[in-house]
Amino acid sequence: MSDPNTGAPDEMAGTEQPFVQHLIELRDRLIYSIIGVAICMGALAIWPGPSGLIDLIAVPIRAHMPPDAKLIAVGVFSPFFIPLKVLMMAGVLLALPWLMYQAWAFVAPGLYSHEKHFALPLIVFGSILAYGGIAFVQFFVLDKMFGFIQNFTPESVAATPDIASYVEAILSLYLAFGLAFQVPIVVMLLARFNLVTVEKLKDFRGYFVVLSFVIAAVVTPPDVISQLALAVPMCILYELGIVGARYMRNSRPPEETAGD
Repeated sequence: MSDPNTGAPDEMAGTEQPFVQHLIELRDRLIYSIIGVAICMGALAIWPGPSGLIDLIAVPIRAHMPPDAKLIAVGVFSPFFIPLKVLMMAGVLLALPWLMYQAWAFVAPGLYSHEKHFALPLIVFGSILAYGGIAFVQFFVLDKMFGFIQNFTPESVAATPDIASYVEAILSLYLAFGLAFQVPIVVMLLARFNLVTVEKLKDFRGYFVVLSFVIAAVVTPPDVISQLALAVPMCILYELGIVGARYMRNSRPPEETAGD
């Protein structure tokens, strides 16, 4: 057998694993992932602690509340379960590079050597983009969003949000922006595996602008600030993905580009 991209002998020939071995490998990678998350949760439980994490994520909204105002806990068990939930999510975020590595290690035996070369850089780049999206939410989007909402709060209304609903809202934003910031990775992978060409990506640019605003309108709260804060970076990151796709195409060996 030969590599379909290069025509060279298939370096993976004879390395196929039985289905049971795939299941065992999947189990091991899941165990390693859980251990990594548990270690990160333990470290965060020591410092800054669940209360410290709550105080950190509450900074954007408390900046737009009266000095003596606090978030309230409506549920009976909210003071216990909400910090635990935040600790768990923070542990997952801290362990994100490790989790992505475990995913890569699981699929690596099915990759050719030239595909493995760019897998690890993409994991690092994807982790940086995810952290960048979450930081963008924490330090920019939430402040602007709550400032915008606060301007519409009547004088006779005391804005004292419930901690459970607040955590749900910001975690959904973290997830949305963390995933949206993976646009360059998706674009580069599509081009790298010859699913689309760089020229088609350029032609799709106008449609992606519309698509990004539709996605932003669906996954963000119904305020202009957060919608623009998601749609505009997505458009910029799409352009960055095209640049990366062009670089990956130019760096491919001549035998790989022969059929393009």
